[in-house]
Amino acid sequence: MYYFDNAATTAQKPEAVAQAVYEGLHSGLYGNPSRGAHGYSLRAFHAVLDAKEKLKKLFHCSDAYDVAFTHNSTLALNMVLKGLIHKGDHVLTTTWEHNAVLRPLYQLKAAGASVDFISSDASTGALHYNEFEMKLRPTTKLVVCNHASNVTGNVIDLDRIKTFCRTHGLMLVVDVSQTAGAYPVDVSDGIITAACFTGHKSLYGPGGTGGICIRKDSSITPYITGGDGIHSFEHKQPAVIPGVFEAGTANVAGIMGLSAGIQLLLEHGVDAAAAHQQDLAAIFVPAVRAIPGIICYGDYTGPRVGVYALNIGSAESAVVSDILWNEFGMATRPGFHCAPLIHQQLHTETQGIVRFSFSQFTTADDVAAAIEALKSIAARA
Repeated sequence: MYYFDNAATTAQKPEAVAQAVYEGLHSGLYGNPSRGAHGYSLRAFHAVLDAKEKLKKLFHCSDAYDVAFTHNSTLALNMVLKGLIHKGDHVLTTTWEHNAVLRPLYQLKAAGASVDFISSDASTGALHYNEFEMKLRPTTKLVVCNHASNVTGNVIDLDRIKTFCRTHGLMLVVDVSQTAGAYPVDVSDGIITAACFTGHKSLYGPGGTGGICIRKDSSITPYITGGDGIHSFEHKQPAVIPGVFEAGTANVAGIMGLSAGIQLLLEHGVDAAAAHQQDLAAIFVPAVRAIPGIICYGDYTGPRVGVYALNIGSAESAVVSDILWNEFGMATRPGFHCAPLIHQQLHTETQGIVRFSFSQFTTADDVAAAIEALKSIAARA
């Protein structure tokens, strides 16, 4: 069996992650953080705080930032976008975006905000960066973009976008779901307002973990309100970071597992994780692009994460993925990957795309087997 759907979630996790979750649930020692002064509550509080400190180190956070944990990047993005954008504000985003960005923006547009999209190249998916200046308005408040496309694997030129935002005094929200743990994320220059991450992909944490690395001086309207364990008599959720994002009880055991995953990344280095992906790409990309009948999507001239989009002739992506699974035991992701605009740009809105995505547990032998399977299927077309 081969697992090539790591851009959705990493199925193989480090043993330390499972052990940390087990400790949080089995030991009977972890209570509700910030909900008491007894040892059970304090132990949970310090476990969550320790995970935040590790995340800050991983993302190279300055003292200007704090971290809040959520259930995933979808919730994080909803909280940030709906907390920062209001009626009359203009937002710039890209056609690379996942529905976790698009659908909140569509809701905000219906409530009186306005949105413009930076388009992409029809063959490579590369962004048309010149459109940022072209589509800038006096009311532009914020840019939101993903760091890497979950469809093509292209990594955005974040330095260029940072320069644009700094020049025009704009907020910048970055979806790092595909890069956190797989490609360097660095907020040390203070330009990024918020980086929204998920725990269950290349951070190797459990599902139901994620969060926000955000500037502490951000003015946020609370999206979810409820208990914070402190200001119980106030009618409104306190808008103090990170508490503005932390109504209700934290997923302590899940955060402990995420903390263990981050610790391993800190020990071994994100650069080593990225290098492993590059080694696999050096095997996979040239071999697959040489197979007659296979169409590869993405820009292979610049930085990438371990995500590869392809089709075999005009075959439906779902059919190809079914063959890969049923005949070769290979788990891949067909379809539209919750990112409809990039499919429209690539003209794959009917066929979809077969996506292979690798992890630290993917081996060169796994990749070689995938190449042989694709050769076999393509020969039938």
